[in-house]
Amino acid sequence: MTRNRKTFAGLISQTQLMTSGLKNNQAEVAKRGLESDFVAELEQLSAEAIRLNNEQEKLKSDLKLKTEAINSKIEKIQAKMSEAKKVVKLAIPQAGWKEFGIADKR
Repeated sequence: MTRNRKTFAGLISQTQLMTSGLKNNQAEVAKRGLESDFVAELEQLSAEAIRLNNEQEKLKSDLKLKTEAINSKIEKIQAKMSEAKKVVKLAIPQAGWKEFGIADKR
């Protein structure tokens, strides 16, 4: 069974419209089984979803910052390793390069 996937914003917008309509027509929909507690629960679920989405967006933002920080450190490490490798190749005979983890032929 496939469901129509809506964007989060679209779903929240439709939920707000639905709850507003249900409240405005409470007498009519109550006859069909949608009591005020149903509407209250729908509103609560919507509010919780918004809160969780906000938390998720904050975590995504934090993750981006951490990713930038680690990428910066990796670039610095690579630059230092490159410099160290060049110095080792100039200072140490090729036979001793393996001690430094250098498997290059030249």
